[in-house]
Amino acid sequence: MGGDAETAEKPGSKREAGAMRSELDVAEIAPAIHHGNADALMSVRDVVVRFGGVLAVGGVSFDVGRRQICGLIGPNGAGKTTLFNCISGIYKYNEGDILFEGKSIHGTPRHRMAGLGIGRTFQNVALFKTLSVRDNILVGAFHLGRSGFIANALRPPSVAREGALAEGQMRDLLELMDLTAVAHLPAGGLPFGWQKRVELARALIGQPKLLLLDEPAGGLNHGEVSELEGLLRRIREHFELSILLVEHHMNLVMRVSDKVVALEFGRKIADGTPEQVRNEPEVIRAYLGDQEEDAHAA
Repeated sequence: MGGDAETAEKPGSKREAGAMRSELDVAEIAPAIHHGNADALMSVRDVVVRFGGVLAVGGVSFDVGRRQICGLIGPNGAGKTTLFNCISGIYKYNEGDILFEGKSIHGTPRHRMAGLGIGRTFQNVALFKTLSVRDNILVGAFHLGRSGFIANALRPPSVAREGALAEGQMRDLLELMDLTAVAHLPAGGLPFGWQKRVELARALIGQPKLLLLDEPAGGLNHGEVSELEGLLRRIREHFELSILLVEHHMNLVMRVSDKVVALEFGRKIADGTPEQVRNEPEVIRAYLGDQEEDAHAA
């Protein structure tokens, strides 16, 4: 889940700070205690995130089921990226908890998340630009190795077997992502859409149970977005994993998701099927504004 160009939003960035609420609002928006779903792969339970005296996420709860595609939506500054960064271990949450397979991930170092079964891509692609496509993908399998430094130096049969297994998985992913023809090329020289596929393949070779996708359609053209929709469905079925995606491309979210969670100003305003969320008045207001007030103002 790493790279040489990780670009997660930092606390206090303009995008997040512009919509954060003060701590005085916690009592207003914090929901009742939520005990999660015992059958869920991941449960977010009343999570609160503060940066100093500023509230970024105010008591959000939702579940992601096994083999489920869940879309996380909301206007800019809604707290989506902050929550995403908590799930992947980049930020620490102040209150509540996040359970993965029934166990809290609170305090788990970010470099341990892949070992738990949580993989991630980034909004701005985080690749090793000078490494080849194949080597970028193989980096994602590093945590699966069981051999230590000395064993790798001596190259016993067990190390050779691990390497052969990773190579086979890498070739399968090259084929799945239609990257075989460019496997030997430096990843940094590829078109942006292809770089996103490389990053996705790197996350998948780590054998995640939950795949976090941060705006996977960002920067893609219409045709590439349509291809991504089919690819996400194939990935879910082939790897039998769950996907949580943050995305502004609403057509993609509504078509590919089994469930959608909507945030605004750090609070959850909707949680249900795409059809339910699409017709939720709070969601319509958050995206379109209050048209009656606009009419009176005019």
